[in-house]
Amino acid sequence: MKIEDVKTVAVLGAGTMGSGIAELLSRLGGYQVIMTDTTEEFARRGWEIQRNNLQKFFVDRGKMTAGELEAILGRIKTTANIAAAVSQADLVIEAVFESMELKKTLFKEVAGLVKKDAVLASNTSTLSITEIASATDRPDKVVGAHFSNPVALMLPLEIVRGVLTSDDTVALVKGLAGKLGKTPVVVRDSPGFASTRLGASLYIEASKMLEEGVASVKDIDTGAKLFYGHRMGPFETCDLVGLDVRLNNLKALYQATGDPRWAPPLLLKQLVVAGYLGKKPGSKGGYYAYFGLESQ
Repeated sequence: MKIEDVKTVAVLGAGTMGSGIAELLSRLGGYQVIMTDTTEEFARRGWEIQRNNLQKFFVDRGKMTAGELEAILGRIKTTANIAAAVSQADLVIEAVFESMELKKTLFKEVAGLVKKDAVLASNTSTLSITEIASATDRPDKVVGAHFSNPVALMLPLEIVRGVLTSDDTVALVKGLAGKLGKTPVVVRDSPGFASTRLGASLYIEASKMLEEGVASVKDIDTGAKLFYGHRMGPFETCDLVGLDVRLNNLKALYQATGDPRWAPPLLLKQLVVAGYLGKKPGSKGGYYAYFGLESQ
């Protein structure tokens, strides 16, 4: 299958990443999108979040008409029925919680429901594509398609080639990147890939600096932006993506490599337990809230 053959895309998971991917697929790709989650309520909530985002950042700023907004949203359907979501899809993009067990179970189920030539992609930021693909009968059609948060703004699309991922499958996702205005970065299947490994490295060093009293959270972030031109500092980034997400990334890296440099910092573990999960509903906030700072 080539990117020109893709007409319908199923997105599994309607959280921050899943709903953002669904919106982008409709708005820039023009695809028919079916977004699913464990309940219709969750799936619909993701749809409503994207409606609010489009209204706030596009319609209210004169970058999109109300009619264009409705057309974009009209191409996104929601359901809690996974079979209905994937049975007619040419491409499936999974964006659920970072759990290998969950992803393998989901991919095994989906592989038995989709069309023979459908491509299955995971938005995982850390977990092995080769292992996820091993749960299916089509490992050549399983690939990593890691979008960065926020989906609408971040330019890279990290494409992860598993041991058995075919050239055609990689080419299809590279074509998708082009249609969505993303820059493809192709990497082989290794712990943390490129994006998470680089981001985790910076975060780990920043955490050591914080523990040693070298500088404050805000000054470390400011330094990262002014010294090296980063758009966001490591703690600001952590607050955005979620402290629980960063913790899970580091746990996965540590488990996969056994390398102590990836051991999660004590403060990170304590903050997650205490309910500081970053900028997400029900959270007490992140590093900036904990230290009583104004967000950058």
